[in-house]
Amino acid sequence: MRLVRLIANLGYASQKEVRGMIRDGRLTSADGAILTAESRPDHTQIRLDGEGLDPAPGMVLMLHKPFGYTCSTSDPGRVIYELLPERFGRRNPVLAPVGRLDRDSTGLLLMTDDGPLLHRITAPRSHVPKTYEATLARPLTGDEAEIFASGTLMLRSETTPLAPAVLVATEPCKARITIVEGRYHQIKRMFAAVGNHVEQLHRCTVGGLGLGDLAPGKWRLLTPADLAGLFEESERA
Repeated sequence: MRLVRLIANLGYASQKEVRGMIRDGRLTSADGAILTAESRPDHTQIRLDGEGLDPAPGMVLMLHKPFGYTCSTSDPGRVIYELLPERFGRRNPVLAPVGRLDRDSTGLLLMTDDGPLLHRITAPRSHVPKTYEATLARPLTGDEAEIFASGTLMLRSETTPLAPAVLVATEPCKARITIVEGRYHQIKRMFAAVGNHVEQLHRCTVGGLGLGDLAPGKWRLLTPADLAGLFEESERA
C-alpha cells in the first residue's frame, strides 16, 4: 500500500495532511532515512516523529469498559472511543466492538478492525464462552441454575430457546453466569424470565481472556498469545 494511504488509514491524519508530514520529513524508516510518498517500506520499519506506528489492520485490543459509556460512535453521551487515542476512531477498516456492553454494564470489551475475526468470536457456532457477574434486585430462589442449564428457556419475543448456560451463586443476590450466545440484553432478559432484575452487570471473561489488573477505562493491545488463548475454552468444549 502507498505510504500516504497507509498512514491515513491508520487514522493519523487525512491524506492531504500526510503529504505535508512527508514534505516536512516527519516520516522516516527505522534507520532514519527520510521516506517519500512513493516509499513502500515494511509497516514495522516506518517511524512517525521517531515513533513506531500503530498496528496494521488486524489490530485487536481489550478495553475495561467503565459504567456510563456507550459502545457507539455517535451517542449524545459518553462513548467508548473517548477512552482510546482519537486516531483509533478514524481507522479504516473501522475499529469496532466485538459484541456490545450496555451503557450501565462494565467489564471486558474486545475491539478489532478484523472483520472475519469479529465474526468468528461472535458467531454462535464458535461457542466462545462469556462470563458475567450479576448483582440482582432479589435473592436467588435456588432453581435458576437448573432452568438456565436446561436449554429450554425461552425469552420474550424469541422463537428459539437459549443454549444451556451455567450459573453459580456467589452470594444471595449475586451470581456468575457463563453463556455461549450473545442475544440482545441476554443476561438481563434471562433473569427477568425467572422473576428477578439485574441491577449491575460486569463481564469478567471472553473465551480464555480475563481483565487481569487492567483498570476501568484502560486498554491494551492483545498479543498473539492472547489471541491464541481467546479460543482455548471453546476448543475444549
